[in-house]
Amino acid sequence: MDSINLFTNPIGAIAHALWMAFNMFWEILWTLILGFTLSAIIQAVVSKSEMVRLMPDDTTGSIARACGLGAASSSCSYAAVAIARSIVRKGGNFTAAMVFQFASTNLVIELGILLVLLMGWQFTLAEFIGGCLMIAILVWLFRLFLKPKLVQKAVRRAEQGLQGRMEGHADMDMSVTEGSLWQRIFSRQGFTAISQYFVMDWASVWQDILLGLLIAGALDVWVSKDFWKAFFLSDHPILAAIWGPIVGPIVAIVSFVCSVGNVPLAAVLWNGGISFGGVVAFIFADLIVLPILDIYRKYYGMKMSVFLLATFYAAIASAAFIIELLFQTLHLIPSQRNAQVLEASIHFNYTTVLNILFLIWTAILLQRFLQTGGLDMLRMMNHPERAMAHSHHHHHDRM
Repeated sequence: MDSINLFTNPIGAIAHALWMAFNMFWEILWTLILGFTLSAIIQAVVSKSEMVRLMPDDTTGSIARACGLGAASSSCSYAAVAIARSIVRKGGNFTAAMVFQFASTNLVIELGILLVLLMGWQFTLAEFIGGCLMIAILVWLFRLFLKPKLVQKAVRRAEQGLQGRMEGHADMDMSVTEGSLWQRIFSRQGFTAISQYFVMDWASVWQDILLGLLIAGALDVWVSKDFWKAFFLSDHPILAAIWGPIVGPIVAIVSFVCSVGNVPLAAVLWNGGISFGGVVAFIFADLIVLPILDIYRKYYGMKMSVFLLATFYAAIASAAFIIELLFQTLHLIPSQRNAQVLEASIHFNYTTVLNILFLIWTAILLQRFLQTGGLDMLRMMNHPERAMAHSHHHHHDRM
């Protein structure tokens, strides 16, 4: 598609960008619902109260548990950061808490499903392999450069309880712990918990998804492919492979888009000419966007926020570059740059059928959510004190 000049044809350019954004949303809708459903099921049977006990230090076992618990948690970047701070405040290991938040945004089910649909299975494989590699590099960097004195200052700062975003979401625990795994999922309480986590997660990330779609639609329609090719050095494969992992996180930082909302934008960048490793780096950088960096400053102080930016960036870029080399060697990098979402148009096809079926499922969960006091919970998402009181009352009612 040729770009449309925003200045010579502003109405047409804006209308076309909005239409492209809606087409993207329609193409990915059922995958988002499926991903959030699976995530809600896992969260409904995994108690947040166990997290601190399972992450007492930075040993291999503790880091592995942090990865698993993160992957089973919410994909919302703000919620992940708030939960990690909660883990630190309750005595969990700082390194393990940072690993948890990386896993909860980069190793989650919904991100993998979305990547398969929009960009191909190779990107999903790169997400999981690269995510584990990135976490390993991050732990290594922490062990080399993170001083106990800096951690102590950060913990004291975290204990002050300065507000970020999604504090209430971080403190709520609606999980079911009685009975076997299948009994928890299919019980009345389990269905209620699934509906609650499903809607709460949507409420956490809808702004990021909307922003990501709008930016992706605008960039796809307004920016020419010649610009992208020049910016990403597409005509110089060796330089592009080095430049992509370096510039990918920078684009993410200034785009403000995080969580699964950055996948449509990643598709635009991929079609525009960024390297495979650059796409991986861009997706992984959702925890160093400008709003979240400001939250780190509030939570842990300026010195720790700068340390986190430096180490996160180094781990992201290094892992992405290694993934670029590995997938190039194994001939796994797609030869065509044709992410399906960018050419999407609405027809009555399998996507439409799946969207209708999953929207019906969403309506069922939403009805359950509203019948079980869901609106009151939504009001508590940024109020941790009321959220904790609600969570306690919620568990008391089950006994």
